Amino acid sequence: MGKLLRINTKEKTFNFEEVPQDYEGLGGRALTSKMILDEVPPTCHPLGKANKLIFAPGILAGSPAADSGRLSAGAKSPLTGGIKESNAGGLVSQKLAKLGITALILEGKPENDDYSMIVINNDGVEILPVGDLAGKGNYEVMENLWAKYGKNTGVLSIGQAGEQCLKSASIQQADMSGKPGRAHGRGGLGAVMGAKKIKAIVVDDKGASRVEIKDKDAFKAANKRWVDMLRKHPVTGEGLPALGTAVLVNVINEAGTFPTKNFRTGRFEHAQDISGEKMAENIEARGGITTEPCHPGCVIKCSNVYHDKDGKYLTTGFEYETIWAFGAHTTIKELDDIAMLDRLCDDFGLDTIETGVTLGIAMEGGMIPWGDGKAAIDLLSKVGDGAPEGKIIGSGAAFTGEALGVDRVPVVKKQSMPAYDPRSCKGVGVTYATTPMGADHTAGYGVTANILGVGGTVDPHKKEGNVELSQGLQIATAAIDAAGLCLFVAFAVLDNEDGLPTIVAMINAQYGLSLTPDDFLELGKSILNNEKEFNKRAGFTKVDDKLPEMFDEKFPPHDTTWDFTLEDLAKTLDF
Repeated sequence: MGKLLRINTKEKTFNFEEVPQDYEGLGGRALTSKMILDEVPPTCHPLGKANKLIFAPGILAGSPAADSGRLSAGAKSPLTGGIKESNAGGLVSQKLAKLGITALILEGKPENDDYSMIVINNDGVEILPVGDLAGKGNYEVMENLWAKYGKNTGVLSIGQAGEQCLKSASIQQADMSGKPGRAHGRGGLGAVMGAKKIKAIVVDDKGASRVEIKDKDAFKAANKRWVDMLRKHPVTGEGLPALGTAVLVNVINEAGTFPTKNFRTGRFEHAQDISGEKMAENIEARGGITTEPCHPGCVIKCSNVYHDKDGKYLTTGFEYETIWAFGAHTTIKELDDIAMLDRLCDDFGLDTIETGVTLGIAMEGGMIPWGDGKAAIDLLSKVGDGAPEGKIIGSGAAFTGEALGVDRVPVVKKQSMPAYDPRSCKGVGVTYATTPMGADHTAGYGVTANILGVGGTVDPHKKEGNVELSQGLQIATAAIDAAGLCLFVAFAVLDNEDGLPTIVAMINAQYGLSLTPDDFLELGKSILNNEKEFNKRAGFTKVDDKLPEMFDEKFPPHDTTWDFTLEDLAKTLDF
């Protein structure tokens, strides 16, 4: 049985605790959301001493289960004011699990401005000064920490945005090359880490025991079927490995749901210039890497390494959402400019979705011209300098819209919408409106049935069936997040009758349990209920589960509208 590791950031002390009975069997998002509900006052200031930042490996973390290396981070969000779970690939989840740490909890708040780092290994825990790494970007931080503690060490760190406690600040994880290519991006959790004056967390599992598997034969059989399922599905076995998540650019643009120029139309005339096909062409010509895993044990391998025109490393983990946010949303069509914006976000520690949408709001408000990639790079660079303009941009789209007097701001619960217009992909639109997380496609990815024909087909332009689609996906996604599995496994799960039973079979074999698929889905419901309850106590009401007025407009090319009432949407998480 694992332990909870609590670190008092004010006193710079730590202690290990037995996992309470209420938390037994929980992991990932299930554990972070339960602990935030139980231990964080819902009306507290997100940057105050009462908030907590919790990292939890998933239920399957540390096991040989394919694609089970996601780590959940949870806190009260500085961006939304509600509960937040953000998960990422990288090295930390599996290492924490092997060290027997069920959750790492950062609590309290230092009274001085000195930054610390936490080092966790098989010998114990150290809380150390960071020295001259304070004020540095994530690239330099991770390079230094790998040089000191060894390659393949797990690292979580914040950049200048987190140190400034900006609302869009991310927590970056070292990828398998030691670059800050994996992000706990959404919700501003980097600001919580910055408020607690923790610059970095190093996790080294050398010498630790393997995670115990109760029934090795049953686990091996289930995992074999699991890997086979992932490799044979056309999305997880072909599309994502070949072109990364950017495979979606041409698909979503053709479907007419690719939000362009701040959600004015669903097609971008330069989509081909920023497509997955163009990205892969550049990577191949410049000596980059078209496909690599984001964590050990990943068989989907949708990450990549992108080089500049001179063949020099520029960025890694170049994602569809990032390309859209800095591309079609702002009308920037130069892929290299978009890649540079991605690199800056990774270095400063910023969520690329929130930051890309914010740059579009800056264009809407006249700070920089539409489509000007170089001006966007110059403006974003000011975040690293701590300049006033950078503080505005780094505080998110809602704040920037208020600062500039812009009323066309695509946010829900103050979090920016991702790369699918809710009027022509209504399943994901319902998720944007109703998830406790604020606008978030990963909370219930209705694109599956709306656009991709995965798990069935639901008309993306009509109301019928989309509340039910979002509800089912939000429940299943919460459970997948609890398991520590990559969200993309959902493609294979939805198209294979034994998809969900196979996940449950791996959990049962690892822990010696006899759970059913219904038990797994009930876990998903309990997670959402905990998150709804926290937000309710924080002051959220059904009125917060709606889209902005800008979505009353007809949306070309299909001239669809957003036609859900609050009563329609209230049914989504009513279970």
